Amino acid sequence: MNSKSNDRLRTVLSMAMLTALAIAADILLRIPGIGGFLTYEPKDVILTIGGFIFGPVAGIVMALAVCLVEMVTVSTTGVIGLLMNFLASAVFVGVSTVIYSRKKTLSRAIIGLAAGALSMLVVMLLWNYIITPVYMGIPREAVLELFVPLLIPFNLLKAGLNAALILFLYKGVVTALRRSHLIPERESNDGDSRRVNTILLVCISAVLTVTLVLVMLIFAGKL
Repeated sequence: MNSKSNDRLRTVLSMAMLTALAIAADILLRIPGIGGFLTYEPKDVILTIGGFIFGPVAGIVMALAVCLVEMVTVSTTGVIGLLMNFLASAVFVGVSTVIYSRKKTLSRAIIGLAAGALSMLVVMLLWNYIITPVYMGIPREAVLELFVPLLIPFNLLKAGLNAALILFLYKGVVTALRRSHLIPERESNDGDSRRVNTILLVCISAVLTVTLVLVMLIFAGKL
């Protein structure tokens, strides 16, 4: 087995291990929230650390795997819960890791996490406005009334706590993986990452565009 195959195998093993840890955190450290759909679980901490190490696409792939397992285990919201959970994780992980991967420094990590938190807040507010009336059978005006007292504080608190835990745990996780020879001693800042990041940014922009179009259709009375 050549060195490239060994590197791929180590990457797959590391990603599988982090995914398993994220699933465990999702199931065992879950804090029930209000109405059964606002819950806190620290899976995004592990997923973002994985994205910092292996890149944004890897982080989002792990997020999808975790959300699928969540749907068939602890979640009670079915496909709608899967959609909302994946959107929240994918946007937070994707935006944070794209910014960090361009220049892997502490300041870029902080900027990335802040941008990821704000992006997640906007996306989740819009999708709660779209989905919650369908899921809970309440008028959209009632959802708007929940923005300031509930949805905005909850999402900001969740993102802020996740960001703090990521900054606290990242170095220790990377050190442990390096000592286990599961990742190289030095992380690469180049390669094909720029092209991948560009594609991912286009995908995130497409999600935001679709979200805004749906909201506009709702306001226009078409949905």
